[in-house]
Amino acid sequence: MNKLTTASVIRRSKVLVVLTATLFGLMTLANNVTDYAAYAEYIGRIISMSDTTGNDSRRYRSITSNMFHHRFYWAIISLEIIFTFSCLVGTWQLYRKLDAPRNEFHEAKKFAIAGFVTGIFVYQGLYVIILNEWFDMDYSVHRNTYVWAQNNIEYMFLGLIFLTAVKDS
Repeated sequence: MNKLTTASVIRRSKVLVVLTATLFGLMTLANNVTDYAAYAEYIGRIISMSDTTGNDSRRYRSITSNMFHHRFYWAIISLEIIFTFSCLVGTWQLYRKLDAPRNEFHEAKKFAIAGFVTGIFVYQGLYVIILNEWFDMDYSVHRNTYVWAQNNIEYMFLGLIFLTAVKDS
């Protein structure tokens, strides 16, 4: 596949889509680690429901344990590390197999697929379901990351579909 063909452009596009997810993960991790205190405080406010409004009947859900807040935040960071590392390895494997036969290129997708699925779990499972639906993050007066999480889910899901469903002969 040395000449420019539709299949080679599709393969290169897939590498770029996974690389973009990797770069997003690296930037997110850099923010989470370098500004740990601010983000941990934010997660704590959401879980304790201390700055949400209009949800008095649901306040029994709040968890005020500072230790739990930090553990939950570290769970997010740990899963983001897995997502980022999987996408990084996936990018490298796809790049190495750009000119390989179809079945080899297809097999090189496994880490990227795992990365996208982990990313979807982080943003859908932890942010949308737990933080937004259970702890009412969308009622937060300070910051609501629901739209941010939704954008990430959309990118990961579309990237996963493109990676797995579009033919790359």
